[in-house]
Amino acid sequence: MAQQTGSQQETVADALARRVAARRGAASRWTEAFRELGAVDRALYEAVARTPTAELDQPVRRLSDAANYSRLWLGIAATIALVGGGRGRRAALEGVVAIGVTSATVNLGVKPLARRRRPDRAEPGQFPARQVPMPRSASFPSGHAASAFAFAYAVGRHLPGLGLPIRLLAGGVAYARVHTGVHYPGDVVLGAILGAATAATVAAAFDRLPQPQQRPRTRPPVAAPNS
Repeated sequence: MAQQTGSQQETVADALARRVAARRGAASRWTEAFRELGAVDRALYEAVARTPTAELDQPVRRLSDAANYSRLWLGIAATIALVGGGRGRRAALEGVVAIGVTSATVNLGVKPLARRRRPDRAEPGQFPARQVPMPRSASFPSGHAASAFAFAYAVGRHLPGLGLPIRLLAGGVAYARVHTGVHYPGDVVLGAILGAATAATVAAAFDRLPQPQQRPRTRPPVAAPNS
């Protein structure tokens, strides 16, 4: 993601190991733990990249493409706003705001600081049906995963019945970024955590806003009984 260690790309765990080693020494348990996490991160990426999955490749790639620029989530938000009544409109609005804040946090704040290079595809062109163009932005964290879980958090707290399906869809988008070869698993896991945490902050801000007061229902006058 950022630098190469030998012939291997450096994951975020590798970078943390390097920083911890600079402060606590190479023999520190934390240094070794982060190194092992980096090794696991690379191994998972390479296992996915080298495993033939002819039936999954095109659907997973389409799912990844659908989430570009948050089109998938904006489409769901529009549907919820149209058919979900007052709660649906509030869920859609908060979900879109959560996406916007999360996207700004990731792309303007975290990515420029992390500056992680994208992973090197194990064998470029081996499975062309699954691959998407490699983005030019930094790899860490995954903006797709962050936006997906930010939207899922916002919608799920207002419409619990949709919470599980949308979270599963968000998980599918996050996995798709690994399957298509543009992120390490660590990128999407930490991106998902960042997205949910940002959405929780947005939710707290929404909860402080004054709520629209509902008009009390008036009962129709009761007719006097015939004497």
